[in-house]
Amino acid sequence: MASSTELTPTSYIDHHLTNLTVQVKDGAFWVLHVDTIVTSMILGFISFGFIWLVVRKATSGVPSKWQAFVELAVEFVDNEVKNTFHGNRHVFVAPTALTVFVWVLMMNAMDILPIDILAWVYEHVFGLHNWRSVPTTDVNTTFALALSIWFLMIFFSLKVKGFGGWMHELFCTPFGKNPLLWVLNLLFNFIEYVSKPLSHSLRLFGNIYAGEIIFLLLGMWAATGVTGAFFGAILGAGWAIFHILIVTLQAFIFMMLTVVYISMAHESH
Repeated sequence: MASSTELTPTSYIDHHLTNLTVQVKDGAFWVLHVDTIVTSMILGFISFGFIWLVVRKATSGVPSKWQAFVELAVEFVDNEVKNTFHGNRHVFVAPTALTVFVWVLMMNAMDILPIDILAWVYEHVFGLHNWRSVPTTDVNTTFALALSIWFLMIFFSLKVKGFGGWMHELFCTPFGKNPLLWVLNLLFNFIEYVSKPLSHSLRLFGNIYAGEIIFLLLGMWAATGVTGAFFGAILGAGWAIFHILIVTLQAFIFMMLTVVYISMAHESH
């Protein structure tokens, strides 16, 4: 990658927002975002591998610092699930919530790392001209996560209520059982089912993507000269500190919506 001073703002931003893609099949209308897939997998292995190692060495005596940290995280998520989910599948929902929270938090946190330094490493060490480091700034990632939760919600709705009970819910709630209202009920529930994965995914994507754009704009400002570098560094550091709260909060919101949607699947109307 050329230095930032040799790039226009548009080309600079486009460079950092371009995925490394692979055409799966000649003439196919879809491609694989290799950087999104690889980064997500690496972060998953690192985070859950770390938790596995800590739990594997856990003792009943005085915990180590890492064991205490993991226990606090697990207890925090478990308490949030208990306060929200009141079904009989807590043993499944709590680990799912923990998985979602940790994985999304790790993917979000990649946005805090210096983007130009990472771009230099990718290009000069690995020979990769385009590589997006933040999986949650790729809408495919957030949609895949949201759709996975959506399918789990439908699965538990069928498991808890049965196919007949689920159909009854779709056609008879919330406006009543009168056959004249069936179409209205179905339309209302259809909109609700469609809006859940849309809002679930786009909320996470929009917030993290916006944060990345701000980092890029500050990076362009820092490349304009000594004054720009001074103020760009100060504002960049301030935004990075504030962004720690954003990436954590968005992971927490995504986790809580996951628990809420699965909990709703267990409720009868």
